[in-house]
Amino acid sequence: MKILAGIYEQVLKRNPGEPEFHQAVKEVLESLEPVAERHPEYVKAGIFERIVEPERQIIFRVPWVDDNGTVHVNRGFRVEFNSAIGPYKGGLRFHPSVNLGIIKFLGFEQVFKNSLTTLPMGGGKGGSDFDPKGKSEMEIMRFCQSFMTELFRHIGPDTDVPAGDIGVGAREIGYMFGMYKKLRNEFTGVLTGKGIPYGGSLVRTQATGYGLCYFVEEALNAKGLSFEGRTVVISGSGNVAIYAAEKAQQLGAKVVALNDSNGYVYDKNGINLDTVKLIKEVQRGRISEYVKHHPHAQYTEGSRGIWTIPCDIALPCATQNELHGEDAEILIKNGCIAVGEGANMPSTPDAVELFIKNKVIFAPGKAANAGGVATSGLEMSQNSLRLSWTFEEVDEKLKTIMKNIYKNASEAAAEYGEPDNLVLGANIAGFKKVAAAMYAQGVV
Repeated sequence: MKILAGIYEQVLKRNPGEPEFHQAVKEVLESLEPVAERHPEYVKAGIFERIVEPERQIIFRVPWVDDNGTVHVNRGFRVEFNSAIGPYKGGLRFHPSVNLGIIKFLGFEQVFKNSLTTLPMGGGKGGSDFDPKGKSEMEIMRFCQSFMTELFRHIGPDTDVPAGDIGVGAREIGYMFGMYKKLRNEFTGVLTGKGIPYGGSLVRTQATGYGLCYFVEEALNAKGLSFEGRTVVISGSGNVAIYAAEKAQQLGAKVVALNDSNGYVYDKNGINLDTVKLIKEVQRGRISEYVKHHPHAQYTEGSRGIWTIPCDIALPCATQNELHGEDAEILIKNGCIAVGEGANMPSTPDAVELFIKNKVIFAPGKAANAGGVATSGLEMSQNSLRLSWTFEEVDEKLKTIMKNIYKNASEAAAEYGEPDNLVLGANIAGFKKVAAAMYAQGVV
């Protein structure tokens, strides 16, 4: 980094102890160096300095009472990162690992991801270090209601529209929406990922996983390849992983492995998704229970080992920095031809470098997993219009959006001299729209 090196150093000084945020900013600024050279007006206007600084960071306490009457206090976050092209948009994550640095990294990535969808959405992210695992329905409801009693004053359908993320599904969104409606005395599309009876969108549950496969299929097609007849390994076993597996199977692939934080399951005959949905969506159990239903399958403790399974296509769909350099080396050695990120920044920088160097098709998360927020944007549109689209209508719009994201990222990469570097292309394509809007709006 030449022109932008000083900006990265400033980010390190201002944001100590936030490695995920540092990692995300470094990757983007490295990609944007040639843009800075071509657009000195953006440098002069301080666009690069401003785009790495959130517009607003909100931290608040969330007190709640468990079933035994004990008071607990968690910390809540909402980082409203950039609103140049639309209201802040991004999920809420409930997980013990949540801290300000992680929320800032996610919000920063969301700015570019939302821009890539071409929908009018800015970037934001939020959540809490609350852990829903092991909590009763009433405890989760009380926590969500307490969380919303602070968050409600900072959000709105034309200001900031949160969604779900890790630990926040339709149940949690429902509890938060109910409290928002009560506090505001209004029924608006302030949250996405809602249940169908009260303004949710069809395909939202499937959107990130489906969209990931639509993007990867487009990247494969550009090389004369496809999912048909391929062996696929997917990390994770939540919504993204389950529906990436479902779409991959529909496209003719055989998905042989899934994992969770405890370990991974390998089924050489192909993962049975009905069983996985029963375990994860109905029973809220662990992936290890899969072998009880399918004794021929193998369960192995330790989630990282999943990347040792030979595959043609790898789809990391669990969490950030789950796929390391040594995992990338194993995948490459085993003949992996494509990696698509379903999670946010699941591959470490050294892993990404290895994939690109070895000509593996690499679909970065901010482009490949944008299907979820794209469909959230479509839910916002339906709420504003007071309309509901069919599953087929939403799925077709999602497919079109993902194809256009690939097209824009690919064209931007070619324009800047690295035609197969979708990391570079996605960062530049996402940045261009936001930067033009920021420049037009002046120094604000």
